[in-house]
Amino acid sequence: MKVSIITPSFNQGQFIERTLQSVACQTGAEIEHVVFDGGSTDNTIDILKRFSPPVRWVSEKDKGQTNAVNKGIRATSGEIIGWLNSDDIYYPGAVARVAALFDANPEIDVVYGDAFHIREDNSIIEHYPTENWDFERLKQVCFICQPATFFRRSVVERFGMLDETLNYCMDYEYWLRLASCGARFSRLQQPLAGSRFYAETKTLGARKKVHAEINRMMQSLFGKVPERWLFNYGHAVMEQTAVDRIAHPRLFLILVAMVSLLAALRWNHAISRDMISTMAKWVSVKP
Repeated sequence: MKVSIITPSFNQGQFIERTLQSVACQTGAEIEHVVFDGGSTDNTIDILKRFSPPVRWVSEKDKGQTNAVNKGIRATSGEIIGWLNSDDIYYPGAVARVAALFDANPEIDVVYGDAFHIREDNSIIEHYPTENWDFERLKQVCFICQPATFFRRSVVERFGMLDETLNYCMDYEYWLRLASCGARFSRLQQPLAGSRFYAETKTLGARKKVHAEINRMMQSLFGKVPERWLFNYGHAVMEQTAVDRIAHPRLFLILVAMVSLLAALRWNHAISRDMISTMAKWVSVKP
């Protein structure tokens, strides 16, 4: 079994060597690793040039992370595809475990494993909140960690590639799209990857934009946004304001409720009774 690992990269010189090493130490399958770099101006290219064993790479201006992953899918040929960002890592034995599960279960389309959020020095912050497979639950919370996920190339051939109009939730949208089209998912309850978690990461640095994109994506895929994501958007908006949620908890919740209700009107064009009930409980909370 051949496994293609695709690494989108841009100015991640402080991390990318550890990413490359984590792939180079994998066994259990024929591994094809390709880095698609967006024209880094830091020391990334120097690292790619001298890394041993040599890794296949391209550095050129692209249209962002999603475009780089899609370019990698087109440029590779493995039966199984993994996508590992240039600041994330695989743990030893990850590919072998995934390949064995796919080999023993030809009906499975997507395998996702457990993972950790890790610091800049690779130390563990916490377990990623991975859960057993449940499509309805996935609509409420993204419990699939992207670097710990692998899928068959046949999935791409059947359902297409990543949506290049998305900048933040392209992985979440892909899992939801695949599941809604009938792809079969399986959880491997072993830690496969470390997902880097630090202030400069794209998702942490733009939470309002992230949640707005998720809401647009949900509305496009399913016709409405789950209320949980509307609440999350309200929190993300208010966390960027000067209102201190610790000093003024009730005011903070009231404002979150107002933003969430406006979000419901914006994306769902309606406010449900359940949402009004939840908001009423929030507003009644006493300091």
